Amino acid sequence: MKGQNTLYIVAITLVATLGGLLFGYDTAVISGAEKSIQAYLIHGLGLSSWAHGATISSALIGCIIGGALSGLLASRLGRKRSLMLAAILFFISALGSGNPEFLFFQKGEPTMGLLYIFNLYRIIGGIGVGLASAVCPMYIGEIAPADIRGRLVSLNQFAIIFGMLVVYFVNWGIANGQSLEWINAIGWRRMFVSEAIPAGIFGALLFFVPETPRYLAIKHQDEKALAILKRINGAQQAQTILKDIKSSVQQSSARLFAYGKLIIVIGILLSVFQQFVGINVALYYAPRIFESMGAEKDASMLQTVVMGVVNVIFTVVAILTVDRWGRRPLLMVGSIGMAIGMFAIGTLAFLKIIGIGTLIFIIIYTASFMMSWGPITWVLISEIFPNKIRGKAVAIAVAAQWAANYFISSTYPAMMEFSSGATYCFYGAMSLLSFIFVVVGG
Repeated sequence: MKGQNTLYIVAITLVATLGGLLFGYDTAVISGAEKSIQAYLIHGLGLSSWAHGATISSALIGCIIGGALSGLLASRLGRKRSLMLAAILFFISALGSGNPEFLFFQKGEPTMGLLYIFNLYRIIGGIGVGLASAVCPMYIGEIAPADIRGRLVSLNQFAIIFGMLVVYFVNWGIANGQSLEWINAIGWRRMFVSEAIPAGIFGALLFFVPETPRYLAIKHQDEKALAILKRINGAQQAQTILKDIKSSVQQSSARLFAYGKLIIVIGILLSVFQQFVGINVALYYAPRIFESMGAEKDASMLQTVVMGVVNVIFTVVAILTVDRWGRRPLLMVGSIGMAIGMFAIGTLAFLKIIGIGTLIFIIIYTASFMMSWGPITWVLISEIFPNKIRGKAVAIAVAAQWAANYFISSTYPAMMEFSSGATYCFYGAMSLLSFIFVVVGG
């Protein structure tokens, strides 16, 4: 559009998407460290697989907290300062998770207190993830001009998956060529501490981006809002856009169930199915999965990188096709692809067949998720709720998503102890149920 400062818009959007990158980075960094954490803290203390699952998934408790508080913090602190808070939380979590013994504990001596403090640092990072998951797309959506808003907001989803790919490379680079003893003593710590670098960059760059015009209008700072709108959209459009913002701000909200309970249930089920298909098991435990299939330590890390590349490619496919093919067809195709992948992996596990075939089916599974349920669930959650209840309804759906994520991720080690084949077939069954849900609910 004439008058738009495209370079400025892209620059501040890219800064905001660093929050999405850190979301992905913090989520997936555990994949390279989880076996070392198990050796040091879980086996070292003689704890069960349930404690292992709870520890690896503890950041998700923070995600639930951060997601629940995101609306309040964004309203009280503003979008920009909420992102700054997220950056600080990411930074603290990175340093603390990599050196949980700092000040209070002796290195190399696992204790229950050390286990609790490690989980606390992971929860702090999770709060940052929960904040970033809500506020980053909010910030971009309120900064971006309407004609390019969809494309710019979709960059946040790409940044999340790209952040996962980056940390897969980092974890592989740290572990490559090193002994298992070195990784269990030092390597896992460097994996966590590496997150402090992008967190520090994110926090520093946020000083150079503006607050959103919508937040400033809500706080009756119209002159500041107008100045930012002029820089983004040009002087001719700024006044009109500000009037539209102030008009939308004045709309009253409605009761949560003002439009019926069904729409809320659909939003919750979308979130629950996105997690019950088992995607975060693949993200958190990827190297362990590949090692259980016969891959050596370095090879399992490299195969995780391959999976990360596939995730990025098929997320781009979803972004490019979602408006052309529609939400429902992509979800249905994705569900079938995930079911095929997981049932095949489960069958191979029952038959004790390991090799390249299993890697192929994992790629089929993750590619199917990334082109469908991964990004499209977020799109639908932002679209299906009426404006007057959107804030409340989205918060409930996101909280349900993090809770489902925690349940699936924390139960994985214990389920694998019972039966690896049955575990993967369970996720395959959830994929089939997600297909039926889309068919019936559509």
